[in-house]
Amino acid sequence: MRRNLAARLGVWSAHHRKAAILGWLVFVVLATVIGGAVGTVTASDEEMGVGDSGRAAEILKDAGIDEPAGELVMVGARTADGWRDAAADLSKALDATGEVRGLKAPLPSEDGKDALLRFAIKGPSDEAGDRVQPVLDAVDKARQDGAGRGISVHQFGDASSEKELSDLLADDLKKAEFTAVPLALGILLIAFGAVVAALLPVGLALTACVAAFGLLSLASHQLHLFETTYSVMFLMGLAVGVDYCLFYLRRERDERAAGRDAETALRIAAATSGRAVLVSGLTVMVAMAGMFLSGLLLFKGFAVATILVVCVAMLGSVTVLPALLAGLGDRIDAGRIPFLNRRAKKGVHASGGLAGKVLRPVLARPKFFAVGAAVLLLSLAAPALGMKTEQLGLEKQFGSDAPLSVAYQKITDEFPGGPAPARVVVKADDIGARPVRDALDSLTRKAGDGAELTVHKASGVAEIAVPLPGTGTDAEAKKALRQLRDDTVPAAFEGMDVEAYVGGDLASSEDFGDQLGRGIVPVFAFITAVTFLLMLFCFRSVVIAVTSIALNLLSVGAAYGVMTAVFQHGWGAELIGSEKVGAIENWMPLFVLVVLFGLSMDYHVFVVSRIRESRDRGMDNRAAIREGITRTAGAVTGAAVIMVAVFAVFGTLSMQDMQQMGVGLGVAVLLDATVVRMLLLPSLMTLLGERNWHTPRYLRWLPKISHEEAEPTARPYAHNSPVPSGR
Repeated sequence: MRRNLAARLGVWSAHHRKAAILGWLVFVVLATVIGGAVGTVTASDEEMGVGDSGRAAEILKDAGIDEPAGELVMVGARTADGWRDAAADLSKALDATGEVRGLKAPLPSEDGKDALLRFAIKGPSDEAGDRVQPVLDAVDKARQDGAGRGISVHQFGDASSEKELSDLLADDLKKAEFTAVPLALGILLIAFGAVVAALLPVGLALTACVAAFGLLSLASHQLHLFETTYSVMFLMGLAVGVDYCLFYLRRERDERAAGRDAETALRIAAATSGRAVLVSGLTVMVAMAGMFLSGLLLFKGFAVATILVVCVAMLGSVTVLPALLAGLGDRIDAGRIPFLNRRAKKGVHASGGLAGKVLRPVLARPKFFAVGAAVLLLSLAAPALGMKTEQLGLEKQFGSDAPLSVAYQKITDEFPGGPAPARVVVKADDIGARPVRDALDSLTRKAGDGAELTVHKASGVAEIAVPLPGTGTDAEAKKALRQLRDDTVPAAFEGMDVEAYVGGDLASSEDFGDQLGRGIVPVFAFITAVTFLLMLFCFRSVVIAVTSIALNLLSVGAAYGVMTAVFQHGWGAELIGSEKVGAIENWMPLFVLVVLFGLSMDYHVFVVSRIRESRDRGMDNRAAIREGITRTAGAVTGAAVIMVAVFAVFGTLSMQDMQQMGVGLGVAVLLDATVVRMLLLPSLMTLLGERNWHTPRYLRWLPKISHEEAEPTARPYAHNSPVPSGR
């Protein structure tokens, strides 16, 4: 029988161990060194924009106008005007830092107990986060000096929030690395009961992540990235890297335990689990490519990052892993841990015995368990019917008790619209022409107190900062923004040959959400079509392809429901160290949908391939289901526990969007590996019977791919030690 691609790769690597291992190491080192040398290019604010806010930012960029990084510091006192001395001292200290420009006189609040200092950070706005530290130190000193006199000091602005965000992301990624890796290693120690066998998947996953980081740095020069992209890459890389190696290694060990020689065991693992890894990896990568259809730079970066890391992890699993297994031989079980991973008498993992006990009633009463599992998943998904999405501002990202969030809330309470005004950007051939200037002045007056007009005559561009009511992000602010865009600005420049767009933080958030709404339909259509076609090609069954999509949608729906319940409604949020924020980050539903459609294929292809393998050996449908699920239960359980553990680490990080991503993906994988794979999949396949494997006449042209590997006489490897009888 002709070997499939995975088998050929595995056999070649096993017979050319030095070339495969050295080639992998050279690839990782080169990718890392070159990536580090060229550096990473992050996306600018102008590139992030879409819609009218994006056009406003583009006008400013084309005109060479760099919007300064503004900062606000509120000085408060117990009595009216009690802030004056503290504000004067702080103003002098800010000037002395040498990093402040455009410092304005204190602006008193309505009751006179607070005052707002407004200024900008010197230098380019994209460097403000690196220059703001002296300003933060001066404000912190004023806060400490005034604490004993009843003076409060709060700071919020572009530079201070950018620095806080960068520091948090760096700390969170470091925390994830130092927590997730030991967790994965501990789980693998329990799964394999041997130190070397546990270290192998973690080592390969980490080297895959390192190489992908270097490749992503190269890619960033063509497609600029967001800072969160690297966190997403590490999350995906560690999860799929360990899983792919686990599937492969578990099958090889099972075949060795069944009494096969080393080469036969490795060849069977390559032809079956290796093939499942290739199909799964391809499915994940193609599904991730769907994010390019969103039209948003954020998702394009996520797509590139996940495709790169999954591709590298997949290639490592089917090339360098078999080379290492062939080279290690029996030493793969070095460092055995007593009492862990004892095999049953016939070489089947104990987990298979537990799976057999669970399957017995499921296969006996398939309709009951199919309905019960579906009802459970639909019940968990129910809260998602009321899901609200928004671009969570920094004050929500950091948590309500974070100093920056407290400062934002205090400032917006006393000075509504201050931290995040709308910005009207106007471009004209002659910005100083009388009709245009009259319209600008009129619009500035209508915008009310606090509105500021800036004219860049040489560039033919003008800006008007328009404070928004409410908190600057709530329903009142959104209503004012719509009125500004739909009525006020068009009316002011009616009949004039000018370009006028409304930008600003809230406008950017609204435009981003609108683009997401338009992008989710083509993305969803793409990934469902791709999943259907890949499953159809792999199993030659319309039923398998359709049920794959249906099971994925149930997992995604349940994840949406749990995310909505925890983060929007606050049910149990305190248990994970989070809090109710009233909404889901607007990019999260689309991201979770795409990632879960890809990741669920890990389990689905692995399990269904094993079922089909048993079916090809002549078993009836029910027996094949029992055999396939019990044989894969150990690997699926181990892979799921690792994925859930990695995602759970992200659920404990500081940023709200990382918490939502961790909880959503973790819950979905947990449900997918338990309720879906152990209850819903076997009961549904039992009810469908032989229809699972029926190939319609019009599809019989599809190539028939064998899911079973023949067992010819093996040619032993050079230097391979004999298999001890105790295995």
